[in-house]
Amino acid sequence: MFTRRQTFAAAALLLHSFCFSPAQAQQGGKVDVLASFSVIADLVRQVGGDRVEVRSIVALSQDPHDFEPSPSDVRRVMKAQLIVINGLGFEPWADRFVKAANYNGERLVASKGVKALSVRGAVDPHAWQDVENVKLYVENIRDALAKVDPSGASTYARNASAYGRELDALHQEIKAGFAAIPKAQRKVITSHDSFHYFGDAYDVVFLAPQGISSSAEPSARDVAGIIKQIRAEKIKAIFFENALPQQLARQIASETGVRIAGKLYADVLGDEVRSYAQMMRHNYKTILGALK
Repeated sequence: MFTRRQTFAAAALLLHSFCFSPAQAQQGGKVDVLASFSVIADLVRQVGGDRVEVRSIVALSQDPHDFEPSPSDVRRVMKAQLIVINGLGFEPWADRFVKAANYNGERLVASKGVKALSVRGAVDPHAWQDVENVKLYVENIRDALAKVDPSGASTYARNASAYGRELDALHQEIKAGFAAIPKAQRKVITSHDSFHYFGDAYDVVFLAPQGISSSAEPSARDVAGIIKQIRAEKIKAIFFENALPQQLARQIASETGVRIAGKLYADVLGDEVRSYAQMMRHNYKTILGALK
C-alpha cells in the first residue's frame, strides 16, 4: 500500500522519465479526458459524445473521500488532454497528485460559478445533488472541451444544449414529485451530509450522523441526537448510501424501529445506476416511495 507521499513521488519520477505531452498523446484521435470520479465522467460524456474518451480516476462504487491514488494512475495523467474535477474541496488528493505528476494540460473545476452551501461550518462540495447546479457544470465542460478541441466546438454546444433541456425536465419532474408530499413529512435520514443541495432545491430535510466527509467517524453524541430527533419528529425513512458501509444505518434503524427504506447514490455512480440522470431519478423516486 502506497502512502500519498510515496505515490506523488513515484508519479513525479515516472513522468520525468518520459518525453511526452498530453497534446501529443491523442493527435488524430479522440480527446482524452480524465475525470476525478464517475459523476463528473458521465457529465463529460454527455457533452463530449463520440469526440471524447473519458476515464474516471475513482472507480464505480468507490468512495472518493478515502481515495488513495496509485502509481498506475500516473499513466492516466500522462495521456490526458483535459482533467476535470468537481472542486469545492471534494477531491483533496487531486490537486496534489496532478502537481506531483507535473501535468501541463488543461484543467477544469466543473463547479465553477456554483453558489456553495456551508454545512456544520464547512463548504459542502456535493453541489451536483441540485440539478440546476449541474447545468453550470455542463456549461463549464462545454467551454473546456471547445478550448482543447476547437473543431468540435459546435458539437459540444449542441450536445450541451440538448442535455440542458433534459436536465430542465428532470428538475421539474423532481419538484413536482415532492410537491405531492406534505412538507412536514419530507424528512429522511442518510449516512453522511451529502444531500443538502438536494434538500434545498426540492424542499426535503436530510439529517445525517456523519459530516460532509464520509471518512469522518460520527460521535456517540451525534448518533444519539439523530435517534432522539427521529423519535420526536416521527421520521419515517432511513437510507444507506451505495459507497458506504450499512452498519450505522442499521444501528439507527434497530434503535428507533424506523425501517431502512433503500439505497441512495450520493458521491458516486454504481453498477445499477450508470449516469447522473439515472442517479437523480433513482434517488428521488426511492425517497418519494418511502415518504408516501
